[in-house]
Amino acid sequence: MTYAIRFHQAGGPEVLRWEEVDVPAPAPNEARVRHEAVGLNFIDVYYRTGRYPIGLPSGIGLEGAGVVEAVGSAVSEVKVGDRVAYAGGPVGAYAGARNIPADRLVTLPDAIDMKTAAAMMLQGMTAQYLLRRTYRVQPGDTILIQAAAGGVGLIVCQWAKALGATVIGTVGSDEKAALAKAHGCDHPIVYTRENFVERVKEITGGQGVPVVYDSVGADTFGRSLDCLRPLGMMVTFGQSSGPVAPVDTQELSKRGSLFLTRPSLFTYVAKRADLMHSATELFDVVIAGKVKIEVNQTYALKDAAQAHIDLEARRTTGSTVLLP
Repeated sequence: MTYAIRFHQAGGPEVLRWEEVDVPAPAPNEARVRHEAVGLNFIDVYYRTGRYPIGLPSGIGLEGAGVVEAVGSAVSEVKVGDRVAYAGGPVGAYAGARNIPADRLVTLPDAIDMKTAAAMMLQGMTAQYLLRRTYRVQPGDTILIQAAAGGVGLIVCQWAKALGATVIGTVGSDEKAALAKAHGCDHPIVYTRENFVERVKEITGGQGVPVVYDSVGADTFGRSLDCLRPLGMMVTFGQSSGPVAPVDTQELSKRGSLFLTRPSLFTYVAKRADLMHSATELFDVVIAGKVKIEVNQTYALKDAAQAHIDLEARRTTGSTVLLP
């Protein structure tokens, strides 16, 4: 037996319950992982509130790191005693231990500790596909990242800077602006007092940027489009302020033959070869010191509800880890 956070109905943070659960022997293709750290991500809020529907009752959480305790009869990817991490599901990471398909697990390099691993897998592999696959950032590019002081934002700022890009980022306060700037953001824009569209045009000499990475959603979508140069790409990869309203594709034409995509990490790492490539690239930039993972908040796993409250109130920066 172990304990896990579960919820029986969609709603606010108060629906999250600390419950005793049974973890059976792994199925043939599964491994049982004893968690040492669990990652907190905004997508967890989407599941909890019902924005992303899921069968209930359910566990919650998509990212964790720990040690393999047992493996099923058909497992070849990992062995008992391996230090592993994962991101992208299935849901249920908010637990002391769980079974998970072994082909979703990645063995950790010795140089990466458990807290860092739990904080970096989902956000870091998201940054990897955004910067290296969705729009492949090149030296000399100027990019815009919304929510630059968040978990994905800080990683994107550092990684893009290491790739030779100029980074513009939006933040909600002077404190977050300083944090983003310390992590590679050349031009932090405090959106609560500055018009970020005007500032982007000013910074780029009126041209706009070739790509906008936007996880905010409803509050920024239209203005993010206004920041793009002709043939630019709008990458909407989250909706922390709410879902984007239906889009008239004629708007993309009128604004300069723009590209629009709504990617998901789950698709980009669905094949194990892609998962391993993404994780390896992430491990490489972290171990090389090009990207520093900022674990700025930790909570006991049983206090997950408070972690959700703080996340939704935008009181967190960087990454947050829950400790079983």
